Amino acid sequence: MEGFKMKSNSTTTAATKGRKDELYHVIHKVPSGDTPYVRAKHAQLVEKDPEAAIVLFWKAINAGDRVDSALKDMAVVMKQLDRTEEAIEAVKSFRGLCSKQAQDSLDNVLIDLYKKCGKIEEQIDLLKRKLRLIYQGAAFNGRPTKTARSHGKKFQVSVKQETSRLLGNLGWAYMQKGNYMMAEVVYRKAQMIDPDSNKACNLGLCLIKQGRYEDAQLVLEDVLQSRLPGADETKSRRRAHELLMELRSIHDDLPESLDLLALDDDFVKGLEQLMNEWGPFRSKRLPIFEEISQFRDQIAS
Repeated sequence: MEGFKMKSNSTTTAATKGRKDELYHVIHKVPSGDTPYVRAKHAQLVEKDPEAAIVLFWKAINAGDRVDSALKDMAVVMKQLDRTEEAIEAVKSFRGLCSKQAQDSLDNVLIDLYKKCGKIEEQIDLLKRKLRLIYQGAAFNGRPTKTARSHGKKFQVSVKQETSRLLGNLGWAYMQKGNYMMAEVVYRKAQMIDPDSNKACNLGLCLIKQGRYEDAQLVLEDVLQSRLPGADETKSRRRAHELLMELRSIHDDLPESLDLLALDDDFVKGLEQLMNEWGPFRSKRLPIFEEISQFRDQIAS
């Protein structure tokens, strides 16, 4: 009888320990086990030791232990430590070890890294390549949606949402170059596909920079009148209000004219080709743009 009690107590203790371990991993969002990747995540999230985490992520990559996640997580930690150039080289050098399914998220990591260190041309080139994959029907492995993750939560993203997001990033990159005409074109495409208030504010800023104040006012009022998704967010409304205040403070000072040749004709033609496929009878490609040349003509006139 005593042996039975001891066995029962031992089983109960083991079960309790198992539940505590499981709860620990849930709370700290670390995987279970004792592999290099698990130890790296523990160093990153529990011990808050990013330098040790990077060493362990390297060990995980060299050991072939969850290489997809190890490379992405290591790049994120390097970015936090302002080791952005090193992170870029790591992703570019070792992404060949990662699965095909991981390449899209690695592209997104690279885009963030390029943005962080001011590599605008590289950012634009990569965004265009991702957009070309979409209009060639090669994105999402041919599926209409993909699973994304933000702040630990998973959600579904459609091709149209992804396209609008990429165009928004492309528009922002053109703004950093001072090419507000091309940024306007790109933001208008993004808004036609999946409009939101943040991109509307950026579009309004592009118009202000070009001296097209009435057009900018109309765009910004859409935000303040809650006509767009996200218009109820305090940040978007505050920014739209600030831009309108800037508009009212401007008199006759117009910006200098911009070079129309910077509109990147090859990329524009690629979008035009895709948009010509938009209609009731769709090919296997995913046509999500409208013809862009009309905006370029309007801007040029």
